[in-house]
Amino acid sequence: MPDVTKTAAEAVEDAIAPPSAAEPAPQPKAEKARSLWGDAWVDLRRNPYFLVSSVLIFFLLLIAAFPSLFTSASPTVGDLVNHYLGKPELGKIGSEGWLGYDGQGRSVYARLIHGTRASVIVGICVTLIVTIVGGIMGMIAGYFGGVIDAVLSRVTDIFFGIPFLLGAMVVLQSFTERTIWVVVFALAFLGWTQITRVMRGAVITVKQADYVQAAKALGAGTGRILFRHILPNAMAPVIVVATIALGGYISAEATLSYLGLGLSSPIVSWGVDISTGVTQIRTAQHILLYPSIMLSITVLAFIMLGEAVRNALDPKLR
Repeated sequence: MPDVTKTAAEAVEDAIAPPSAAEPAPQPKAEKARSLWGDAWVDLRRNPYFLVSSVLIFFLLLIAAFPSLFTSASPTVGDLVNHYLGKPELGKIGSEGWLGYDGQGRSVYARLIHGTRASVIVGICVTLIVTIVGGIMGMIAGYFGGVIDAVLSRVTDIFFGIPFLLGAMVVLQSFTERTIWVVVFALAFLGWTQITRVMRGAVITVKQADYVQAAKALGAGTGRILFRHILPNAMAPVIVVATIALGGYISAEATLSYLGLGLSSPIVSWGVDISTGVTQIRTAQHILLYPSIMLSITVLAFIMLGEAVRNALDPKLR
């Protein structure tokens, strides 16, 4: 007959005893290693520059998409009674005249809000075009090498040698009507060279990796190797350059509009208002001041975002 008491005692003793050498304690599961993009996202969430720039950019995109949420005044219709009236309407913050009026009696605040759309559209569209065109050319040149690389590199050098703003002026002079899309084309026509060089260098480095050589050995096609293995691992420096350049394209559009070669009335743009405000800088400084501040904040926001992304994606800087 089994000893029930002894068996129960032994069971309790075994339950409270530490695990023996023959039965080691279970080890905690190792955390899954994060990828470069996972590490970058963790760093970005802790970076104050990224947080501040993201809030500013989100706010600018909201203004560009829904200007009617911020003002109900027309940016093109004015009243000459308000001719160059620059005194704010105290106690009416948010009204159409709290930043003053221009020479045609139009609300500076309304033009400031509606002018965001043109600048943001130009910056984003130019960045997308140059990233796609320059990225494809750089990827082809870096991957195939040889004659293809030599030809594409020389073409890139030719365009790279043309001064950016001077070339854009020449292109814009060829058009009688300068719409937003004409300005986008003029800036993108000469803006792809830097992306091409960055992508080419990244592809030359990535194509020598073991996983690319293994894909070739397994018989993977050129398209699969380029877009499945090389492109995702070569995009980090391109994203950094494109993000920083976006602010530069917005500034370039304002510069061209200021010189009278970019956007023009009736299109509402910060560059157009800055050009108008320069002529009245002694008597109506508010026309020049507020668009300049908005332009500076926008360019600074994108530059800060680019710097934060660069610091997050570069392991040497972490």
